[in-house]
Amino acid sequence: MVKQRSPWLKAIVLLLLILGAFVSIVPFLFMLSHSLKTIAETITRSSAIPFDPKFWPRVPQWSNYRVAWQEARFGLYFRNSVVITAITVGGIAVTSSLAAYAFAKLRFVGRDLIFSILLATLMIPQTVLLIPNFIIVARLGWIDRLPALTVPFLASAFHIFLLRQFFSQIPNELIEVAKIDGATHLRSLVSIVLPLSKAPIFTVVFLSFIYTWNLLQWPLVVTQTPRWRPITVGLSVFITEAGPETHLRMAGAVIAVLPVITVYFIAQRQFTEAITRSGIKE
Repeated sequence: MVKQRSPWLKAIVLLLLILGAFVSIVPFLFMLSHSLKTIAETITRSSAIPFDPKFWPRVPQWSNYRVAWQEARFGLYFRNSVVITAITVGGIAVTSSLAAYAFAKLRFVGRDLIFSILLATLMIPQTVLLIPNFIIVARLGWIDRLPALTVPFLASAFHIFLLRQFFSQIPNELIEVAKIDGATHLRSLVSIVLPLSKAPIFTVVFLSFIYTWNLLQWPLVVTQTPRWRPITVGLSVFITEAGPETHLRMAGAVIAVLPVITVYFIAQRQFTEAITRSGIKE
């Protein structure tokens, strides 16, 4: 007989979740409120508590976003981020799907060993790979060019693992029936596996989008001019140049984070479904 949780326990858990959500959202609200203030209000009307009237601007200054966009050249950086993210996300989706299908549905010598080695790479810090990747990119002549910002990230061990966990749950009988009808493995992947895996595919796209869009250290290393710098680098430069203009710095931060928030709200349901069905817990 399964014991039901006490109403008091449910209330405590709910209260803790609400408290955690509140603590998590306060920094974003602080950034949003300061992005709508005048430079004087960021000094004279500042509070860390959202319930305090000083936390919010008297009159929202929507023009701050226009000024920040123009002064920081966010148009160029935003375009660069869109191009870099689109190429990287597309590459990750293709390579992860192909590799995950191979590890989940194909039988070949050393499959489990190769997969174990692939998972072991997840334990290597990205900082350790920074110098070797930079040397390779420099020798290929890709410094300050688009390939340097995309090619090193066109495959991901974690995304391969995530899709492999889901692909393994698809009955092999479906693949065998397709094979009898003359379908190749590539046709089976495209016609059977991928249509049944919309949630995890969407999750891979979502996670790779967030990672690529927020990448800062690597673009700082391999770019020397604004030509291909993404919006994260542009924001860091603008924060340095803006100095005490906190309202413009916050407006720039909101501009940079807005696409991530938008994509999250679109992908939230698919992301939760994929994590649940793949057996991974946050």
